Amino acid sequence: MEQIRQAVERAKATPAEAEGGFGRNVPQQLQGTGGRSRLSARTNELRSPIQDAELDWGYLETRRIIAHNPADPRTKSFDMLRTQVLQSMNPKNWQFLAVTSPTAGCGKTVTAVNLALSIARQPERSVLLVDLDLQKPQVASCLGIECDCGVQNVLEGRATLADALVDAHIGNHEFLVLPTKSPVIGSSEWIASRAMSTLLQNIKRDFASRTVIFDMPPMLASDDVIALLPQIDCVLLVAAVGTSTVSEIKECNKHLQSAEVIRLVLNKAAGPTTKYYYY
Repeated sequence: MEQIRQAVERAKATPAEAEGGFGRNVPQQLQGTGGRSRLSARTNELRSPIQDAELDWGYLETRRIIAHNPADPRTKSFDMLRTQVLQSMNPKNWQFLAVTSPTAGCGKTVTAVNLALSIARQPERSVLLVDLDLQKPQVASCLGIECDCGVQNVLEGRATLADALVDAHIGNHEFLVLPTKSPVIGSSEWIASRAMSTLLQNIKRDFASRTVIFDMPPMLASDDVIALLPQIDCVLLVAAVGTSTVSEIKECNKHLQSAEVIRLVLNKAAGPTTKYYYY
């Protein structure tokens, strides 16, 4: 438990809001799409046509997605988490970050999406968000994206990586999304497949300049996360007060002994000024 204990101590100093009233607070200067960089202009990245998606401010807030809006004071918490995560990853040139939780209902997808949006706002940083919660994909729904194909189509050889990618933009900021269109039967077999290894190798090659965030399923729901850990650089574990138990976190720690856990996000912990925080 030493690894988890240290993560908890680091995390206590960094609140990041999870829930609460998400009133709209959109800075006027960010509402347009001018200045958006196009994917085809990025060096060493795929140049095939990629689906565009303009994200909706109001819809994102209904799904607790706020980190696109620097004028919202709650965004600072995700920015602090972003800085801590990148400071852990940069010295070792890590690219792949998995976001998972002990069980469902901990807020891992909300954390993964907000973290991706926060990174996308940084100058000279770029991000690719991949939905690998194959049994219960939520990333596209969280963002309000309608996708024609996704991860499974690529794994089955029915689509290319470029076919499945969505170039999502909001205001002047852009990031890539590789969604999973619908629940996948036999997710564990796909996660451990040669096709998945090939997909990850292609992502590493074609998007070497991007931080890649994988929204993974809960650790204790299946063996999907355990199967993928050897190909992941580091892990962000999201637990929740009132949902996660000590025994569940201990069980996760057993599976994460060989992994680099760079942060523990403790969700739904009561704070002194607002109802819920990430810590």
